[in-house]
Amino acid sequence: MSKWLCICMLMASGYAQAMPGTPAEDDIGNFAADKGLLTTLEHVSHTVTGRASELVVTAMGFLGVPYRRGGNSAETGFDCSGFVRAMYEQTVGLLLPRRANEQAAATQAIDKKDLQPGDLVFFNTMRRAFSHVGIYIGEGKFIHSPKPGAQVRVEDMGGSYWQRRFNGARRVLKLDPPEQQLAQP
Repeated sequence: MSKWLCICMLMASGYAQAMPGTPAEDDIGNFAADKGLLTTLEHVSHTVTGRASELVVTAMGFLGVPYRRGGNSAETGFDCSGFVRAMYEQTVGLLLPRRANEQAAATQAIDKKDLQPGDLVFFNTMRRAFSHVGIYIGEGKFIHSPKPGAQVRVEDMGGSYWQRRFNGARRVLKLDPPEQQLAQP
């Protein structure tokens, strides 16, 4: 996938509103290249189709949205589970539970080596299991809303902080049809 197509995907997903050739487009391209996101999006587009790919691209469109405890929208900000819940509801039509530990309980455990883009990754960040959640985007990276004062961002699971706190991976079943719901709010 070309750099231009990746930028278009980011723009279409709501990350930026810029005309081709504008400085904003260059900033997006530079940001994506610096973070290794172009390679990640290219990998996702070649290995994942349908709803999982749409989920990852949509999630990338929310990079930079601020963290807010209890937040569940771009307008108010997201906490980790609110971000995951909103992405699944908007792109797949599935309504996941609100809290990270409830999301873990409502999804199927998978081995870390079996992770695919769109799967959920869980971490113990508050001295309790499944206290943090993000969406796996491929190549050992995940997107999440990390903590107060931070914004939705992509992280490398290979970093020592995340390696030490990794709690498990889960798969949300039935990405199709979108009418399915895993749990009620």
